[in-house]
Amino acid sequence: MIAVIDYRMGNLRSVYKCLVRLGQDVKICQKPGEVEKADKIILPGVGNFFCGMQQLRETDMIGALNHKVHHDKVPILGICLGMQLLTEHSEEGNVAGLGWVAAETKRFVFDESSSRFKIPHMGWNTLQIYRAGRLFKDLDPAAIFYFVHAYYVTCRSREDIVATTEYGNTFVSSFEKENIFGTQFHPEKSHAYGLQILKNFVEL
Repeated sequence: MIAVIDYRMGNLRSVYKCLVRLGQDVKICQKPGEVEKADKIILPGVGNFFCGMQQLRETDMIGALNHKVHHDKVPILGICLGMQLLTEHSEEGNVAGLGWVAAETKRFVFDESSSRFKIPHMGWNTLQIYRAGRLFKDLDPAAIFYFVHAYYVTCRSREDIVATTEYGNTFVSSFEKENIFGTQFHPEKSHAYGLQILKNFVEL
């Protein structure tokens, strides 16, 4: 069973529909006990980092997620805000994240010479594949992905970086650390390319 975590931070239906299309047994989970039987976990999300952490605490999900990810070694995929929540800290609200990846979440800041870069970064963009990541198996080199975010991730360890993207500066668009995966882009909104990412995740 694939658990899609519902912590009231974004529409989950696109993720759910993609997984059903891939023939998966999917459950949208709102309570910690519902996560216990999960073989894989997806943490989606759109919105504010501070609110995201607050919602995870209020739904008592943090303990259950820690156990599944660190004790049971269940694969987890964080998408957009979900990826950012896996980091140690965010400038958005100056708040600590789950801390599973040695990384920071920072706000895009552009000077006047970079005024063509609007915040949030919204729309289609490419990836620069940094190393062979398991999510990127059989991916078309010409693949493009859909982004919408005002904050971005920087990793302290190069070994965790799988892909980067250029938008005014270079930011981490995907990381992988053991059973922990993150994509800043939305695979569920990225058509066939994104479906390939999700297919690779469910087949881990």
